[in-house]
Amino acid sequence: MKKFQTLLYYCYSPIAEAEQFAADHLKFCKSLGLVGRIIVADEGLNGTISGTEEACATYMQAIHADERFAKTEFKIDDVEEPTFIKMHCRYKSEIVHSGLRDTSIINPNEKTGKHLEPADFKEMIGQEDVIILDVRSNYEHSLGRFKNAVTLDIENFRDFPEKIAELEQYKDKKVLTYCTGGIKCEKASALLLHHGFNDVYQLHGGIIKYGKEAGGEDFEGKCYVFDNRIAVDVNTVNPSVVSTCYNCGTITAKMINCANPECNEHVTQCDECGTKMEGCCSDTCLTHPRRRPYDGTGYYVKVPQPIKATVLSPM
Repeated sequence: MKKFQTLLYYCYSPIAEAEQFAADHLKFCKSLGLVGRIIVADEGLNGTISGTEEACATYMQAIHADERFAKTEFKIDDVEEPTFIKMHCRYKSEIVHSGLRDTSIINPNEKTGKHLEPADFKEMIGQEDVIILDVRSNYEHSLGRFKNAVTLDIENFRDFPEKIAELEQYKDKKVLTYCTGGIKCEKASALLLHHGFNDVYQLHGGIIKYGKEAGGEDFEGKCYVFDNRIAVDVNTVNPSVVSTCYNCGTITAKMINCANPECNEHVTQCDECGTKMEGCCSDTCLTHPRRRPYDGTGYYVKVPQPIKATVLSPM
């Protein structure tokens, strides 16, 4: 019986003195024995945390008891062990970085795409006048994506705004956006509406909720997640693998972080190449002096970068 859980959630709701809230919230999470990663901003919360069933239940109760976050929806996974090693709760400018701070352009509490529940999304994706738009980064959609989805060449969500022009051809279509848990779609759909797209939707709860409630049908491959599981299965109806090994090109569903901490790129890598390359993405990384030991998982605790000494010129 699995005794631990991992919670994925977000909530757009203004937080006064958010930086102090982040510090206090970190202490609260640690008091419950939770581990994970939470981002706090003036606009709300974004987190993935893990711990015992009891600790997770207490955490969810506390969040829902705060009227600012009462509407928060949690995606809950039962896991064999906690999916993080440490607990981080940090204040940042946004809970998902878009680079756009103008709330007249993006304010998910005022205007976003129409939310589609998984069953409705499943029904709509087969219609002729529909475009399915993946708003995630390259390394995420290379691992798994919806059948026939439009994907964008972006390294980070902050690159999304500059890709709007590439989507102009779909303005007369129904645009269905999706991401891992729904948070990126809140801003992506709002931005599309701002740029004149009139019929914009978003998958409520993202890929994770779609897997739980609709069986994940027609999601090809695995879903990248931001914890030490790295990738999770979604499709129990017609599963497939679409990702290929970065090094040799064979089909593989495994994703790793490069063992060179100064690279740390997300790449798909088969076990054979993982062993041969010792978890590195290239020969250059394989010979790097700070290369981390590869244990077969490709997940590493972050290693602090060395502080470079400043050499002072003689007077």
